[in-house]
Parts: sequence; C-alpha cells; structure tokens
Amino acid sequence: MAAPRDDCVFCRIARDGDHVARTDGFVAVNDLSPRAPVHLLVIPERHVDTFRDVGLFSPEESKRMLEFVDEAARGAGLQDYRVLVNVGPGAGQTVFHLHWHVLGDAPSGEDVPSELAAMSS
Repeated sequence: MAAPRDDCVFCRIARDGDHVARTDGFVAVNDLSPRAPVHLLVIPERHVDTFRDVGLFSPEESKRMLEFVDEAARGAGLQDYRVLVNVGPGAGQTVFHLHWHVLGDAPSGEDVPSELAAMSS
C-alpha cells in the first residue's frame, strides 16, 4: 500500500485537513460540497486509489476502518445514515484516493432531503 502522496488532495487533507474525527490511520472531514445535512468523508491516511484495492488493508485495518466510519457518524450526531463509495469514473469517483461518504439527516431529526432519499435503491 502506498505512502501518502504530495500530489493527492486527499493525502494532503488526511495529513493537514480540518478533521472532525481521527483514529489511527483514518480521518473524517466535512465534505466541501455536501449532498445531505451531514456529509462526512472518511479517508485513509495511506494512499489507496480505489475501493477495488481495499484488499490491501489487513483484516484488522479493514475492521478498524469500518468501525471508524460508524464512530465518525455517531460523533456527528447521526444514528441513521448512509455509507457510499464511488468506484471508478463511471460511478462518479473524481478523486482517486479511497474515501467513504457518510450521509445523514441533520442530528436535530429533520426530514431526509428528497435528493438523498432519491439515492436509495
């Protein structure tokens, strides 16, 4: 698995960004173009291009990553939320550094926006 790269915006965010949560090897930040009242990005600190490469993580690291997705969501006040990964350009991946979108309703309990509800399948 590759070390962080200076030419990767998510490597820089993982290193120096405005983190809302952090654990060993992973960070969470608010998405700059939110698609829901709460929209976090969970980013590994090490550079991994896409979800197709998730097998490069050890089983322990994969478990920690998924637990951190939940911790970040709960830390943002979410009990119910959606986790989304775009894999490849045809699916909308625009930054080629693995990241998880965590989308949810406002912690106050407002209704889920129609745009977010329309994403369900």
